[in-house]
Amino acid sequence: MSNAILTEKIGSFLVITFVRPEFRNPLSVDVIDKLGCVLDSDDAARAERIVFAGTGNVFASGANLREIAGVNGSNAREFAELGQGLMRRIVEAKARTIAAVNGLCYGGALDLALACSMRIGSPDAVFCHPGAGLGIMTGWGGTQRLPRLIGEAAAMEMFLTGEPKDAEWALSRGLIDSIRDDVMTAAINGNHD
Repeated sequence: MSNAILTEKIGSFLVITFVRPEFRNPLSVDVIDKLGCVLDSDDAARAERIVFAGTGNVFASGANLREIAGVNGSNAREFAELGQGLMRRIVEAKARTIAAVNGLCYGGALDLALACSMRIGSPDAVFCHPGAGLGIMTGWGGTQRLPRLIGEAAAMEMFLTGEPKDAEWALSRGLIDSIRDDVMTAAINGNHD
């Protein structure tokens, strides 16, 4: 499908894996388009669960910063709507959606995880919305979903400081549902409660 994602059917589950860890698995425009095609596919329509996973020590890093540098007043809305459309597809999927967060989960990738029905983190998972340090703020729905999930104070701390938060912090705030050594096995076997 794309050299940045792999899809695999495992029984009634569809696993979507980000496979560019050397670039921190960015959610480029191409990747977002490909993910949209996967979510619109017959495989996704028939899946009981859709699992998003990363590779190495990276789940995903969010929007491609080179593409963000090209965003201006005339195309900002289109860029935001592209990401929002993907997150809406995830939220509205008939299948249960699970983010199997194995490592770094930054920016737009956190927005993607927030759009999922469930989030499982490895002990090495790290969550961050670094936009404040970059002079940007997410336009992909995270500013609404994160406060609903973890409360306004904790969400503001994440947004305004841009400081990475570890799995224990994420679990204590309700950002993730559980911590598992093998997030993929937990996502596939349902061993996450």
